[in-house]
Amino acid sequence: MIRYLIIDDEFMAHEIIKGYCDLLPSMQLMKNCYDALEAFEYLKENSVDLIFLDLNMPKLKGFEFLRVLAKPPKVIVTTAYAEYALEGYELDIVDYLLKPFSFERFLKAVNKAIEPIPSTSAPTPTSSTSKQDEKRIFLQSNKKHTQVIVGHIQYIEAAGNYCKIFTQEEMIMTRSKISDLLSSLSATDFLQVHKSFAVAIKHIQTIEGNRIYIGEHEIPVGKHYKANVNNLLRS
Repeated sequence: MIRYLIIDDEFMAHEIIKGYCDLLPSMQLMKNCYDALEAFEYLKENSVDLIFLDLNMPKLKGFEFLRVLAKPPKVIVTTAYAEYALEGYELDIVDYLLKPFSFERFLKAVNKAIEPIPSTSAPTPTSSTSKQDEKRIFLQSNKKHTQVIVGHIQYIEAAGNYCKIFTQEEMIMTRSKISDLLSSLSATDFLQVHKSFAVAIKHIQTIEGNRIYIGEHEIPVGKHYKANVNNLLRS
């Protein structure tokens, strides 16, 4: 569960952010704060995984608030002021959302923020556990958003304006271009082997000619992507 805090002096901003978060089953609102001092007092006694932070607030500005936190959680800035973006990234924020922002843009920011946020009830990963195995992303399918462990994705298949994501557990159809989907995944863990296919390198079992085998699945290698596979075999 991702515990989050909204800090904004506008009631409507709280409603929009909470409405978006309510579409994501693993997001839990901890508190609505209407100024930074209220949030500062709350964080003295409580912890959260993620803050949605407005910048232009009374009493204490957003970035001033971040500077006084000893150990700030992950932060997504939500503001109408584009000119402060550089300063935000210098403070190591996750993303910078300009109001008004769409749900698609919001979801992209949240996906960045959960790379990964460990569950408080889960055992501590051992040193051999890959960060990629813990990373999760949200995929939109059939008017709902499913959280997927990236390490469980075996391969991706383009299907027109959609992509089929094959995991160890299921197949998820999402409205996305394969290039956009791959841009949100690590290039060291996923390899495009055909204009319509990309594979998770760790799940490859065998490569035979122009075919890659993952479990019972056979994935073709396109001639324009053969070099990608040859580079993998030489690495």
